[in-house]
Amino acid sequence: MNKITVIGAGLAGCEAAYAVANRGFKVDLIEMKPDKKTPAHKSDNFAELVCSNSLKASRIDSAAGLLKEEMRRLGSVCLLAADKSSVAAGGALAVDRNIFSEYITNLILNNPNINVINKTVTEIPKDGIVIIATGPLTDEALANDIMRYCETENLNFYDAAAPIVTKESIDFNKAFVASRYADNQSDGDYINCPMNKQEYETFYNELINAESAIVHDFDVYEGCMPVEVLAKRGIDSIRFGPLKPVGLKDPRTGHRPWAVVQLRKENSAGSLYNMVGFQTNLKFGEQKRVFSLIPGLENCNIVRYGVMHRNTFINSPKLLSKDLSLKKNENIFFAGQLSGVEGYMESASSGIIAGINAVKRLCGEKPLILPEFTMIGALLNYICDETVVDFQPMGANFGIIPPLKNHIRDKRERYMALADRSLEYFNER
Repeated sequence: MNKITVIGAGLAGCEAAYAVANRGFKVDLIEMKPDKKTPAHKSDNFAELVCSNSLKASRIDSAAGLLKEEMRRLGSVCLLAADKSSVAAGGALAVDRNIFSEYITNLILNNPNINVINKTVTEIPKDGIVIIATGPLTDEALANDIMRYCETENLNFYDAAAPIVTKESIDFNKAFVASRYADNQSDGDYINCPMNKQEYETFYNELINAESAIVHDFDVYEGCMPVEVLAKRGIDSIRFGPLKPVGLKDPRTGHRPWAVVQLRKENSAGSLYNMVGFQTNLKFGEQKRVFSLIPGLENCNIVRYGVMHRNTFINSPKLLSKDLSLKKNENIFFAGQLSGVEGYMESASSGIIAGINAVKRLCGEKPLILPEFTMIGALLNYICDETVVDFQPMGANFGIIPPLKNHIRDKRERYMALADRSLEYFNER
């Protein structure tokens, strides 16, 4: 077996092919453009940026900045292109979309180790090592084949996610730990944010009047009710739904609250918590404003906002090993948003790792699994964490990285120390 195939020439697919080629191995890169495009894509170029031209913050003491610096250390083609196409954007790395994608397309087409094949793939190739990086709008025929191969319940077509907040940003002077009807509530599995009647009505009115995001025709969601839509059915609709207070007692008052927002542990480290039942289509700024009205969440750090849109991704915690290969077939790798990461650079970073590990599989070497204290390592550890319940895609954030041995109170200093710890690892490689 001496063949590596990458399906999809988006950011992840281009990074995967580039990583393989730059290690001296031949790779087939299969892309359905220009013959066929998704509703979101307009250009014939590879690595087309669709939603935004911003690649987020550049500062090393930011999650996005650290992620990009790690990618640079790994030889990212996307960051080569970003350096050639950057535009002024304050502290962010923003690019001219056309120059960015044209630069990557030319590098890929002119690399002697990369053979570009323009066709639509309808089923997973059976020969050689395969990296599937076809994105959130994967062609229906291939998506159906992936679904058959990975089992029906392990492929999601609609991304209906609730916000995730960091535990350290929750005010435990107001929030309390408990499970419904538990005798010893201090050992409960949920963090509860109680509301009195006035707090609930204020929150309710802001929720039903908040501004929702625009839903595109290729972003249609089905079978999931946004919390703000449910709320519009009546003032008590969510108080008898996701905010029901039954079986809970507020330790501050000794009584049952009028309503309760529950937070469920999102990762095994217990650093992230999911807002239960809060799938939402509100704009990100509105989520921050409205959800900060919840007692205990006034200063919440939202590391992933709620979203509801068309998004094909696999149940990675169940299906993938930490090298991004399928547990049932080590010759098949997934990368990009299809693997459960969220964001341009997050997708690209997973492509680099998949490409490196495809070569290592070909050579019979141990895979590259970055430590959890690196941003890429933490991100891939999260999407492959078997303890994650109701898996939804995740982007880079410091909440998924193990804490420092000595806690630093100042957030900026703490993030810089986390970044230094990560980059020290790359410096020693």
